[in-house]
Amino acid sequence: MRRHRNVKIVATLGPASSDYEMIRALFEAGADVFRLNMSHGVHEDIRKRHEIIRKVEADLGRPIGILADLQGPKLRVGVFANGAEELVEGAAFRMDLSTAPGDVSRVNLPHPEIFAALEVGTSLLVNDGKIRLLVDSCGKDFANCTVTVGGTISNRKGVNVPDVVLPVAALSEKDRDDLEFACELGVDWLALSFVQRPEDVIEARVLAKGRAAIMSKIEKPAAVKAFDAILQVSDGIMVARGDLGVELPVYSVPPIQKRLVRATRAAAKPVIVATQMLESMIEAPVPTRAEVSDVATAIYEGADAVMLSAESAAGKYPIEAVTTMNNVAMSVEKDPNYRSVIEASRVVRRESVADGIVAAAREIAEATNIKAICCFSQSGTTASLVARERPHVAILALTPLMSTARRMALTWGTHCVITEPQDRFKGAVLAAVRAARDGGFATEEDQIVVTAGVPFNVKGTTNILRVAPCDERLISRVDPE
Repeated sequence: MRRHRNVKIVATLGPASSDYEMIRALFEAGADVFRLNMSHGVHEDIRKRHEIIRKVEADLGRPIGILADLQGPKLRVGVFANGAEELVEGAAFRMDLSTAPGDVSRVNLPHPEIFAALEVGTSLLVNDGKIRLLVDSCGKDFANCTVTVGGTISNRKGVNVPDVVLPVAALSEKDRDDLEFACELGVDWLALSFVQRPEDVIEARVLAKGRAAIMSKIEKPAAVKAFDAILQVSDGIMVARGDLGVELPVYSVPPIQKRLVRATRAAAKPVIVATQMLESMIEAPVPTRAEVSDVATAIYEGADAVMLSAESAAGKYPIEAVTTMNNVAMSVEKDPNYRSVIEASRVVRRESVADGIVAAAREIAEATNIKAICCFSQSGTTASLVARERPHVAILALTPLMSTARRMALTWGTHCVITEPQDRFKGAVLAAVRAARDGGFATEEDQIVVTAGVPFNVKGTTNILRVAPCDERLISRVDPE
């Protein structure tokens, strides 16, 4: 099943999308990667969805990526004697470690690590920022605050602390259990929540032991500040705009999104734009014009993927949501302005032989009637470098490893093909030609560009480029090696 677009679609599975028929329908509608949200559902539910995805993959013969999204530590207030209270602007309100039920003047906050990090003047946000408190005084077990934005506060609402780096690990005990379970299950990507510093990512990488790639979710102001260091130790980035829009002024999120997307593209790593992309489609069969523009903006920026959350997991119209996203992507990429925007935002990197090879492949494809760039990749590195160039022709990523093909399902413009291991470049050229023809990317009259590294099956050795005819009879009988 060939996709006629470059950007990938990530669809979250949940109660509305948990059986074979629905998951297959979502894939056929355009989903390339499925997200398993570890915040919801027990391990047995996650296991069943994983098995169904792999069955769909086997039935349709196309690699499908699976991303397990770890919950991260959840900071919440305790309970109220009346279930809820109304806080008014200007009132005093206290948070403390006392387990007594809360009232209109105080509530339990069972997180001593928050009190340890607070300072006078720090903001506390409750219930996705609907309630805002300003710390007047604080100690190791309390914070006396003034209500700056009032509203209804109720049992176990979430708390955000945007002004400080909290001494809280990104991985809770639940996350550690979920990480091991997901890796043993065989997921391709782990999305790490609550990242504040590069050390959070390194810890997850050590626990994963190479069994899954690590995607850092950027949803904290601290992560934005430390982004360059976080990017360096991550395999991919998710711009998680939900908490970013709570902890930062909402008007600052679009430029942050643009900066993070461009930096991640330059690093040749996949970047997902996520949260509330088609939010209204949880309840409605069509999105708002603003939502469509939001999705289009991410695609114009060159994001590798756009993501659906509750729209496909719990909404009334999961298939329509994926179909809409697919149609928006195809419409944007057909726009004549799309190529000029993508090319204007391309970051030139010429630091290695591999950089030069993939840049030359893109330039040759643009200057001639090349139909596809075919790259052999053991780890996915070569295909990622080609994708960074954002060529105007298809990218065929050929690999003998299903694990690599599944991870590459998230990378812009790549069509992953499982092929036999190669040890001679001539054999690689023939395999690339056949894959291009079989996939409908080229005919016998066309030409393709083939890139590979010699010796084969060694990471980071991309050093050969060849323009090859798709008529096997015209391929030179002289082995270039």
